[in-house]
Amino acid sequence: MSKIKVGIVREGKIPHDLRVPFTPAQCKIILNEHPQVELKVQSSPYRCFTNAEYIAEGITVTDDVSDCDILIGIKEVPVQELIGGKTYMFFSHTIKKQPHNRKLLQAVVEKKITLIDYECLTDESGHRIIGFGRFAGIVGAYNGMMGYGLKYQLFNLKPAHLSHDKAEVFEHAREVRLPNVKIIITGGGRVANGAIETLGAMNIRKVTPFEFLHYSFREAVYAQLHSDDFHVRKDGTEGNKQEFYKHPELYRSVFCDEGSYGAHCDILIHCSFWDTKAPLVFTREQMRGRNFRISMIADVTCDLNGSIPSTIKASDIENKFYGYNPETEKISEPFENGCITVMAVDNLPCELPRDASDGFGKHLMERVLPELFSSQKSDLITRATITKSGMLTKPFEYLGDFAALQQ
Repeated sequence: MSKIKVGIVREGKIPHDLRVPFTPAQCKIILNEHPQVELKVQSSPYRCFTNAEYIAEGITVTDDVSDCDILIGIKEVPVQELIGGKTYMFFSHTIKKQPHNRKLLQAVVEKKITLIDYECLTDESGHRIIGFGRFAGIVGAYNGMMGYGLKYQLFNLKPAHLSHDKAEVFEHAREVRLPNVKIIITGGGRVANGAIETLGAMNIRKVTPFEFLHYSFREAVYAQLHSDDFHVRKDGTEGNKQEFYKHPELYRSVFCDEGSYGAHCDILIHCSFWDTKAPLVFTREQMRGRNFRISMIADVTCDLNGSIPSTIKASDIENKFYGYNPETEKISEPFENGCITVMAVDNLPCELPRDASDGFGKHLMERVLPELFSSQKSDLITRATITKSGMLTKPFEYLGDFAALQQ
């Protein structure tokens, strides 16, 4: 039986991502569990695991991975580094016709590449089975608490990206002492669950949405809101969660209605997916009203000009915060009086790259690699394949005009 040659590519996109699809220990397990696989790691001075750590596990490290059949990375591979005729697996960020990656998809087509996108690895119900969402939530909530502490000079948390790992981050989190603030986490998926982990490490008490609205507390508390907690049908009839997901345009947000959540919340940790047809969580006008008390927004989703109107730019790991002045609707200094502090880092898992890589690699090993290396056709891999030898597959034919070279 001929070997399946797999290469882990270095992250060429700038700024360089520190994460890896597989840790050195996981690479060793892959070779033991899949004897038909030959694995190479492209050398890199940037990733969170050094070349030496891979070599110590008996993994081949080399500059040249051009002889590999399958090339696996994290972020978009730069156009000039794509090797024609290969199978690639990475986050391509092309399926929504993202303008900045049009040339990437055009190059994939031109070079007759088979492209498998992590974002499209879904179960039969269409739910994503892999991602970095949990660590986005962990770091996003931590950053939100850090911002609140800095804004009111209560405490000064060590940044996550300067910590060794999640364990150290949670050590710092346990030292946080908050006044009796009220915190909201939106969403119910992996991202929200990651945020809940961080608030759990801070020993912050969870309350129900009803308690959040109607009770006072002598300690910091948080409530987790799902879509049906703050959306109602526009026509006043009774709605349901399933309909909201299919037809969000039929609903409106009551987040900042009289006496609702906006009037009671001090810190918002926004973790819920937003459909462009759905209403905003709140409007810019509502942010100027009496039913808006929030002074710190950790927008983990970082949808620019999306469901959170103050997220008008992405922040970065080194400069996590900026201010939003609701009166002028302009960006200001992060902790300026009268302004809302915003955290909108768009690559949060990169602050804990070793932990994030370990969790991501485990899911890949358990749920994807057996399908990828199988000689049988895999529906999982088929659903995630955007191009096959440079041809758009049927589910992605809508990208035809976007990928066309003549435009």
